[in-house]
Amino acid sequence: MPDRLTIRRRNWMPLIALAALVGTAAPAAAQIGVGARLAWVKSDVTIEGDKVRFIGGQIRLGSGRAGVEIALDHHSETFEALNQKVVETPIQISLLLRLATGKVSPYLLVGPGWYRRRVEPIEGPDVSVSTTEFGWHAGGGLEVHLGRHVGIHGDYRYTFLDFNDDDDEEIGLPVIGKLLPGHKGSMWTLGTTVYF
Repeated sequence: MPDRLTIRRRNWMPLIALAALVGTAAPAAAQIGVGARLAWVKSDVTIEGDKVRFIGGQIRLGSGRAGVEIALDHHSETFEALNQKVVETPIQISLLLRLATGKVSPYLLVGPGWYRRRVEPIEGPDVSVSTTEFGWHAGGGLEVHLGRHVGIHGDYRYTFLDFNDDDDEEIGLPVIGKLLPGHKGSMWTLGTTVYF
């Protein structure tokens, strides 16, 4: 079993690689974009169930083939029988690596995410419980540019990636488990961005 220092180092290694890639991106012709999006999230792939729809927005910064996206989504749901309201607000920071820079731009993405959930009563004393989970995400997508200032994008993200999972060794996959990450959730997004 790895000690805490090894686990902390392992969690920060992809972030260090992400910072190095962003640091080497060319600053020429940088664009800033602000937009809105819809996201369909399945928080646990092992449980059968429908995807939950989130509404959110993103800020995209980039130049050429590299960019960064900061996204915030929101979903709330009430459960009358339990007297509970559940509010979820995931925040994701993604490095975007564009595979082409024309009107149609496929891209890969990777980055960290913070997934906050707050449970509060509908009626009665104002006692709420909040939790925040951290997880890496990765995926790919496609952005179609409708001129210089507007883009429409859609992508798929694996969320809560788990690198070098020790559980894979128990089921007889020691080599494959170290090469391929597992994931706990998934997310489809569809959005539009206005660039300045």
